[in-house]
Amino acid sequence: MHSQCISHFRRAHAMDVVHDWTGRTACALQAALRLSNESFSRKLDVAVRTVAGWHEKPDLVPRPETQQLLDIVLEQAPDSTRARFFQLIDTKNLTPLSQPAEARSAHALKVAIAVVVNGSTVLIVQRRGEDMRGISWQFPAGVVKPGVAPEMTAVRETFAETGVHCSVIRSLGSRLHPVTKVYCDYLLCEYLAGEALNMDVVENVSVTWAATDRLTRFIPVERIFPPILEALEVPHE
Repeated sequence: MHSQCISHFRRAHAMDVVHDWTGRTACALQAALRLSNESFSRKLDVAVRTVAGWHEKPDLVPRPETQQLLDIVLEQAPDSTRARFFQLIDTKNLTPLSQPAEARSAHALKVAIAVVVNGSTVLIVQRRGEDMRGISWQFPAGVVKPGVAPEMTAVRETFAETGVHCSVIRSLGSRLHPVTKVYCDYLLCEYLAGEALNMDVVENVSVTWAATDRLTRFIPVERIFPPILEALEVPHE
């Protein structure tokens, strides 16, 4: 019976392709593969935050190179996985409950955000928009893996993204990010050594030290966690 179902699937979907991937169809592929966010990101060789973005914005259209990676993963998937994928697409059963438990729990991401201060300047990175329709300035950040301290993640990811060595001074607090819905730990850090360089050309456009009194020209004040503004003594009334 199983072999008959697979044969029927091959005939029914022999010519099926995804012409334009979206966050919704990418999540359907993840669900069909039964992978967590981290496992799916490794399979595609993209950042975990990219996968999380697809869950948050199902209508988002990935970059062309990411679409090609999704094409390859789908083409190389076993028939049983492809059958699950097209069933999800056909039935539009793409809510988070359609994902395996592992993927749903992995969606509750925790991110460490490093606010690195060097005198009267703070380190920021310019990230590419996943949909190629814009860029935004942010603080260096990284996903906190199970069993790893947020402080260690902040220091490690800052160096990986910018080449800057830093150490954590103190926590600035935590919150569920109002836009991404990702749980964030904010850490005030001090600069130790290294030249600020763009070490992640796939995710970022550039890196710079911004004067703290000009920070809100890079990042809108309403998007900055208030304790950061207070720690940097940035006017925000």
